[in-house]
Amino acid sequence: MKKLFLFFFLNLYIGAAYAQQKASLAPTPPMGWMTWNYFGDNINEKDIREMADAMVASGMVEAGYNYLMIDDGWQGGRDNRNNIIADPKKFPSGIKALADYVHSKGIKLGIYSDAALLTCAGYTASLGFEEQDAKTFASWDVDYLKYDYCHAPKDSATAVTRYTKMGEALRKSGREITFSICEWGPRKPWLWAAEAGGQLWRTTYDVRDKWKNLSNQENAEGILDILDINAELHTYAGPGRWNDADMLVVGLYGKKGPSGDLGGIGMTDAEYQSQMSLWSVMASPLIATNDVRNMNEATKRILLNKEVIAVNQDPLGKQAERKIKNDTWNVFVKPLQNGDVAVAILNRDDQAKSYSINWAELGLTGKYEVRDLWEHKTVGKGKNWKGRVQSHETKLFRLKKI
Repeated sequence: MKKLFLFFFLNLYIGAAYAQQKASLAPTPPMGWMTWNYFGDNINEKDIREMADAMVASGMVEAGYNYLMIDDGWQGGRDNRNNIIADPKKFPSGIKALADYVHSKGIKLGIYSDAALLTCAGYTASLGFEEQDAKTFASWDVDYLKYDYCHAPKDSATAVTRYTKMGEALRKSGREITFSICEWGPRKPWLWAAEAGGQLWRTTYDVRDKWKNLSNQENAEGILDILDINAELHTYAGPGRWNDADMLVVGLYGKKGPSGDLGGIGMTDAEYQSQMSLWSVMASPLIATNDVRNMNEATKRILLNKEVIAVNQDPLGKQAERKIKNDTWNVFVKPLQNGDVAVAILNRDDQAKSYSINWAELGLTGKYEVRDLWEHKTVGKGKNWKGRVQSHETKLFRLKKI
């Protein structure tokens, strides 16, 4: 009997320690920059070093964007011992040297693979080599793995098995590596991805550089399409377990490439600002994918807004709940650690509209000081707010009780 109790408590301790380790890898939503929507698979070490430099020079690292993720296209096959290798033409110095350079800038390095034989772009993937690849990534000092699901079976059971295998391999690799599960949502990863070892999981198909899918094409999601899926999943998010609404397309302006496919013609700065506001209150990872080397002032203003980022990175780790939902207005409420509340008001309509709201409608009693996080100033005090909201604009307020 004593042995049975000892076994039980030992397993309980190991389980608790594993849960704590998972949360410690991503206590707040990861922030960074990813190669995919700007470069596609046309990547090389020179461009990535330049992006690391630009992330520092632009203030992105200081603002919290501390990951640089290499997406699909880095692979060069396997060597005679079946170790995965980088393309020697694209990465002549190797990934370890690149990781050293990125780390010297105060940035963590992410890499990409797929739970099948080939990746989405047709490169070498990790099925059957999970432990070997995880150890290789660890030996390169990689900090983050995005694990895709192209060329894999559609059923949920296979996905759970394959992701769990890689999750265990990463845990045994000897290095703490944040695990991003990217099966796009059809198998409801919010129900199982954390137990498979993931710290974040994509909830939808790839984001396109557009406001809304008007064509009813499959896998052609705009900002509103992703919002309407991700907003319903707030109960599944928290420290170490995040609903990933995919990359920020801020600053792409319709660039040809992955985000420009399927009607991705670009958006207005107001719409880009809305994505930043909405992703922030939903506690989604903030992963930029524009050309950081050449950002205009509007893009910098949106991506580097520290007050908005603070809402996303709030240690309480709550994803906002959508309290009001109709064809014109969406209102989100996100509790913050210090007792403040973030409120986002989205005008989904194609015309500017006036709006008024009593905070009590959102379950917020009493009076509040209202700070507009885009205008960086107090815009009201009391039990309500009223004002003009532009088409596709999202007002983002921080409410402090008075």
